[in-house]
Amino acid sequence: MTTTPQTPPKKIRPSSFREESGLDDWRVLGEGACAYYRTGTFAEGAAFVSALATLPGSPERAPDVDLRPDGVTVRLITATDELYGLTEGDPELARRISALAAELGLTADPSALTGAQVTIDALDIPAVTPFWSALLGYAHRAGSPEDLIDPHRRNAPFYFQQMDAPRPQRNRLHIDVWVPHDEAEPRIAAALAAGGRLVTAEHAPSHWVLADPEGNEACVGTL
Repeated sequence: MTTTPQTPPKKIRPSSFREESGLDDWRVLGEGACAYYRTGTFAEGAAFVSALATLPGSPERAPDVDLRPDGVTVRLITATDELYGLTEGDPELARRISALAAELGLTADPSALTGAQVTIDALDIPAVTPFWSALLGYAHRAGSPEDLIDPHRRNAPFYFQQMDAPRPQRNRLHIDVWVPHDEAEPRIAAALAAGGRLVTAEHAPSHWVLADPEGNEACVGTL
């Protein structure tokens, strides 16, 4: 018996996902789309996760799910040897998940979503990434040798940023914090009120650079 080769999924840009209708529950963090649903009990969340398993679709497009006593986070992202990110079927899958949550009486809370990435500045990226890959048990991200990701998609990715010259007087490791696009300004305001300072808004609304009282930097991004 012959089998017909499956057409690989087509990647879409995060902005394309955001422009789709019927996705009010969802926010793009990094290169995946996320929704957080509050639940009254752990059992209620487990029932939602069990219902998610009945949605039609291939195993390759099953969502990443994080179940906690007070809520469930669902993330849509495709990670293969050739592709990492959102694909053309994700908007429809997101709508189905939202409909299922509504049937169960669950409410989405986009303000509870946050993603993080560790960024390391390096002069010789190919020389340093093997160390971090071995230490963390991470693998290179498809199409991006500057990125290392957890193969199980549980922990924060590591991104290696090219430096042209040493910077001994400035930190070379910082945290990228991804927040929903409509939560960026409140989050930045809270960080500034807590003693931080704005380094630059040159790239806003893509991202802002902040620093703590001792100059340690962090980027707040919306894509």
